[in-house]
Amino acid sequence: MINAFLIAAQIIVAFIEAFQFVISLSGLMKRRKPRRRHEPKHSFAVIVAAHNEEQVIGALVENLLKLDYPRELYDIFVICDNCTDGTADVVRSYDGVHACVRRNPQLRGKGHAIEWMLNELWKMPRSYDAVVMFDADNLVNPDFLRLMNDDLCEGHRVIQGYLDTKNPNDSWVTAAYGITYWYCNRLWQQSRRNLGMANFLGGTGMCFETRLLKEMGWGATSLVEDLEFTMRCIKRGVYPVLDYDAKVYDEKPLTFRASARQRLRWLQGHFNVARRYFIPLLRDSIKERSFIKFDAAIYSVRVYSVLMAFIVTAALWIDNVLPAANHFTSIYEALPAWTVGVAMTISAIQFPVALLLERVKEWRMYAHLLTLPLFLLSWWPITLYAFFTQNNKQWSHTKHTRVIRLEEVQSKQV
Repeated sequence: MINAFLIAAQIIVAFIEAFQFVISLSGLMKRRKPRRRHEPKHSFAVIVAAHNEEQVIGALVENLLKLDYPRELYDIFVICDNCTDGTADVVRSYDGVHACVRRNPQLRGKGHAIEWMLNELWKMPRSYDAVVMFDADNLVNPDFLRLMNDDLCEGHRVIQGYLDTKNPNDSWVTAAYGITYWYCNRLWQQSRRNLGMANFLGGTGMCFETRLLKEMGWGATSLVEDLEFTMRCIKRGVYPVLDYDAKVYDEKPLTFRASARQRLRWLQGHFNVARRYFIPLLRDSIKERSFIKFDAAIYSVRVYSVLMAFIVTAALWIDNVLPAANHFTSIYEALPAWTVGVAMTISAIQFPVALLLERVKEWRMYAHLLTLPLFLLSWWPITLYAFFTQNNKQWSHTKHTRVIRLEEVQSKQV
């Protein structure tokens, strides 16, 4: 019985990995149509979610005030969510920037804060064409709103910017984040954009048509509000798109411990979203013959694939180490020997290929490919722990202290 389960799990994991690999091939070439530029037309409410971010919020506000977009067409709202520091005072020190103080210790977390802010926004006398969301530790390229304006003029209703890291050189952990972000941007997100499929929201650098938000309501208050809203959109037939040129830089945790805590929160939320959306999306994909919804269903359940990969690998290794006769079967035993070599080669080259495609020039990032496997393998035990604690909906804050200006980030990319 256990052997049958392990064989089935191996087949499922192999299918999901092969499925993603085939899609990623489209990301080897950008194949983007020349973008059409539009005059500034749309108005934006720029929302920043902040909890005890007095050390970094000033750098972002200054960055946003310098965006290459008519100042009269956008307003900045910083959600000072259950703050116990001077975040609101820092925000108020900038003319024309709104410090929106929220006090609700029972409903904590970014998703609840956004829902509250949107409700407050709808009550205001001024209406906006779209809402853009950032995190307090972000930095944004000056042309971000111009690019969002172009996308809205082209009829897109939900847009995700290109997520980059502002501190990849700080530690081996931040380097691992940087490498995985570049990989995902090119071989996950861009590949799906090339194929006309739905992209996945990344929690920041997101733009939403106001009319859609009012129609749907936010309703994404899980630990992974971005993934939850993505699934709600796709189920509704609204497909988020990636704007590869609209760059947002996110601060990543310096230490492995802080990283593990952040990823645990992501995985706990991902399990919750998988339980709620996998079956409905899979059913809709079959009923509507929608490959886009099938892809979303597979993505939602991928967290279970990671869990199964860990269990299967551990079981096979233990079975081989024990002196007794082997009881468990590896599916590779039924396949030609070269398939193992091919699978390992693909796994080994996909990240350096992504760095080359993204034209990463920092040599230290290539050196950090040697420590990247440690980071990737650490997802397995974190996923296992997340599975047993997935009902924990307590939001945990990632502390940000690294004050970097956009000029510093851009100078390191030259």
